[in-house]
Amino acid sequence: MHTSTIVEALERTPIIAATDSAGWQEALMSETEVLFHLSANIMTIQSEIKEAKQRNKYIFVHIDLAEGIGKDKMGIQWLSKLGVDGIISTKAQLIRNAKECGLIAIQRFFVLDSKGMHSISEMIEATNPNLIEIMPGVIPKALSLFADKGIPVIAGGIIETKEEVTAALRSGAIAVSTGKFKLWQLL
Repeated sequence: MHTSTIVEALERTPIIAATDSAGWQEALMSETEVLFHLSANIMTIQSEIKEAKQRNKYIFVHIDLAEGIGKDKMGIQWLSKLGVDGIISTKAQLIRNAKECGLIAIQRFFVLDSKGMHSISEMIEATNPNLIEIMPGVIPKALSLFADKGIPVIAGGIIETKEEVTAALRSGAIAVSTGKFKLWQLL
């Protein structure tokens, strides 16, 4: 899959349903095209991927938070065989592994201070992810800075209102990931 396919989906529906297993069914029924699975586990992920595909959704597994799935190249290859579209991770090696397996790699970063923002730039150069997610997504300055780097930016974390969604998109994010069910219906 090409990054452009996901970017086009995010341009059509810029809200990403970011959920754990408890919100999975509601995420499937939402109008969002992209799902972030934040609590995948080895026992249910195969059927959840199948359900997502039946509803024409793109599914990304947050590999760092997955249970029972190896947090290594073999775990990523296994997810690829099951049909996942990509992974989310904070770890450089997992981002590289995902890209080697032909998956879309979304690298998640937490912005804590200006020094951390500089570190993010260095990490992006080292890993070259397909997309990046900046958290918390309510920091327009950080979103604007990284939106100009040529890698699509997703705003995530602490986004709870329509105004915060709008502000993140105005700051250069191509999409917003949120666990707030009511925001999944903003499309």
